[in-house]
Amino acid sequence: QVQLVESGGGLVQPGGSLRLSCAASGFTLDYYAIGWFRQAPGKEREGVSSISSGGRITNYAGSVKGRFTISRDNAKNTVYLQMDSLKPEDTAVYYCAATTGRGGLFETLYNYWGHGTQVTVSS
Repeated sequence: QVQLVESGGGLVQPGGSLRLSCAASGFTLDYYAIGWFRQAPGKEREGVSSISSGGRITNYAGSVKGRFTISRDNAKNTVYLQMDSLKPEDTAVYYCAATTGRGGLFETLYNYWGHGTQVTVSS
């Protein structure tokens, strides 16, 4: 069974850091581009970051560029999103998604989705 599972969310103060993980089971991530998306209450889901299957091409939304870093460890079948200098506006449910295509920040490009992990940035 193909499954993506996000973890690492939680409550953090503004300026703090979190590292999200996206672990795959039932398939190998080696040939998949991975995207991270988020959805805040009352807002549409938006693309945050993506990474190509080989890890050489990354994309970031303007709102997180310079603060978030996406990476992957294919040996562990896991993709990470390091989030630094977190702001209250980063509060959302974060999802990872996989595609055999080139990836990017548009959710329609992706075939498989996790169930999300909550990130709350608040003092």
